[in-house]
Amino acid sequence: MRAYELMKETLLRRIFIRIVHISWLAIYGLIFLIPFPQETWSWGPFLFAWSGCLLPLVISAGIFGDDIASGRISILVTKPFWLGELYLYRLIGISLQAFLHLIISGCVILLLHRITGRGNINNFGLWMLLSWLVFNTWAALSTSLSVVVKRGNNSMLLFVAAGFVCFFSSFLVSFLPDHISTVVLRIVLKYTCPPIELLVNLANGKYSLVKDFGCVLYSLVLTAIYSIVGITILSRRQFACVRD
Repeated sequence: MRAYELMKETLLRRIFIRIVHISWLAIYGLIFLIPFPQETWSWGPFLFAWSGCLLPLVISAGIFGDDIASGRISILVTKPFWLGELYLYRLIGISLQAFLHLIISGCVILLLHRITGRGNINNFGLWMLLSWLVFNTWAALSTSLSVVVKRGNNSMLLFVAAGFVCFFSSFLVSFLPDHISTVVLRIVLKYTCPPIELLVNLANGKYSLVKDFGCVLYSLVLTAIYSIVGITILSRRQFACVRD
């Protein structure tokens, strides 16, 4: 019962979360109204970017913040419990939201594609799976960051940091492609940040079956590492009872 309530609370904690889910689904329908050439649009990569990478940052905003200190969680949990349990159930709650969201999004896209014929759905099932994997990785990173960042600033901070890293790395690749710092930076980003490049290459068929399995496994391992860091920090935090 406690697990169910904590997972449900990740969805019900703010009306903003439900609005985001509905808005994201509405965007898929609105995009079909754009008169783009069929050969220039692929629904798989868009789903990966829009719902796999961006959605977790939005719905994980302030997932911890000051919720514990304000006493909101004590309404759901009246007995002493391990704070890592709270982290896990909240992350699982977000992951289940993503699973259902991607299933519904996939049905909407496939239905509208069948009706209009716009865009293409090459490897769409694979893109859906990879979108869920990268969603979980981003969500774990954002949730761990929210343990140490107040309110909903974790999502904004992560979004700005990701944009800066992308811009800075593109700058180095463009102007200093062979410099040792550029090579090292690309390796560090490739294997410590959410595995966007690896999963995109997997979806595009650039790896063998063994490497495909390795990419999926690595995504799961990275999600676990982010989670362990967040649980460790959360378990060592001291909370004072304050009111919003």
